[in-house]
Amino acid sequence: QVHLVESGGGSVQAGGSLRLSCAVSGDTSSTKSLGWFRQAPGNEREGVGTIFTDGGNPVYAASVKGRFTISQDNVKNTVFLQMNSLTPEDTAMYYCAAAENRGWNVYLLREGAFKYWGQGTQVTVSS
Repeated sequence: QVHLVESGGGSVQAGGSLRLSCAVSGDTSSTKSLGWFRQAPGNEREGVGTIFTDGGNPVYAASVKGRFTISQDNVKNTVFLQMNSLTPEDTAMYYCAAAENRGWNVYLLREGAFKYWGQGTQVTVSS
């Protein structure tokens, strides 16, 4: 069992920045990928990006590429989502998730590939 707890959400103005954190605990020996997803009211949950615990280039959705960065601190067992140049379209509940593989479905940011999920943290961006 892997436990994930998000933090760092809040309200910012357009053009601002936020850094989200996800504390990872439990049995993480099989975790190969750590991803971020988001869901706005009335929309389906969509992938933001993912990082691979054993290295390699992170994967980002086209909508956030160049603005968002995922990183990890293995000493503190924490994964981060740095969000810059925020727009109102980024308003959503943000979730972190863990996968036990780094295959095709993980690269495509399909939520079904991620086994464990946090409860989410709200991000609101005003015009």
